[in-house]
Amino acid sequence: MKSCWIVSTATSCTLEFKELPIPEPKAGEVVLKNYGSSLNRGELIVGSVVHGGPLKLGGGDGAGIVHAVGAGVTQFKVGDKVYGRVMGGWAEYVVGRADQLMPMGEHMTWEQAASVGVAFLTAYELIYPPYGKLKKGETLLVAGASSGVGVAAVQIGKALGCTVIGTSGSAEKLAKLKALGMDHGIQTRKPDFAAKCKELTGGKGVDLAINLVGGSLFPELVRSLARKGRIGIVGYVDGVLKAELDLNALHANRFEVYGVSNSKATAEEKADAMRCFIRDVAPMLADGRIVPVVDKVFAFNDLPTAKNYVDSDAQMGKVVVRVQ
Repeated sequence: MKSCWIVSTATSCTLEFKELPIPEPKAGEVVLKNYGSSLNRGELIVGSVVHGGPLKLGGGDGAGIVHAVGAGVTQFKVGDKVYGRVMGGWAEYVVGRADQLMPMGEHMTWEQAASVGVAFLTAYELIYPPYGKLKKGETLLVAGASSGVGVAAVQIGKALGCTVIGTSGSAEKLAKLKALGMDHGIQTRKPDFAAKCKELTGGKGVDLAINLVGGSLFPELVRSLARKGRIGIVGYVDGVLKAELDLNALHANRFEVYGVSNSKATAEEKADAMRCFIRDVAPMLADGRIVPVVDKVFAFNDLPTAKNYVDSDAQMGKVVVRVQ
């Protein structure tokens, strides 16, 4: 079968195609005939060996038809249409743990299903307990709202009945986000949005701020918070891994700061997150209340072009590769 691997060094990130045998499922695993996957920026950042080492089969998302099941798998059978997080989605046949997969809804296309796994699970963990604890009526700020995780966070926040503010350097992307239900857009790539957030919330500040950009925005996110506000950190596309922390503001206002990453999550942590996601969000995906945003679809052989497109920061939502 055809597959595509990510080759990472301290100074470069390139792709390499390989022929591999069709995998066999181990206990608790499912093998899918894969129809789609997506590109996740975290594993494409130059020097990002934290996401699997210097050489890894690319792609964390998969959507396909069950080809084989391993011992102990009872929730799926051969022929079922499923999607979710997999171990290397850039291949014609992919392996996934059964507890990381979900049945596809009738309203979903392969491309939409292929865009969900990593982005929506990450957004979910950022927003829901035990971390974000966002509640109906609160205000969510998404810094870098046009990314795959950002768009998913906007959609989940609106589904919860929250006011959603998003930042982006592109007026066009902000307009598209408002069409999805985002309440307020702030056009900026700089740490200069706290005053506007306070203005939009009547001086209160935001209850939850999601940082999809990196350390360059962190102090401004702290300044944007309401009392007992939370900051969730997941992205660092700016390459800035350190930031000033106002300890007095943190202490006086009972702020919370946390991070969400899949790279070091245990199997138990991933399984627990998926169980909760299936309970809270998957029904809205299945019946069409939330529709994943697919920016562009590329053929499998065009994965290098798709990577260049993601690197250019042109996307709004997810970039998907059609495998079959």
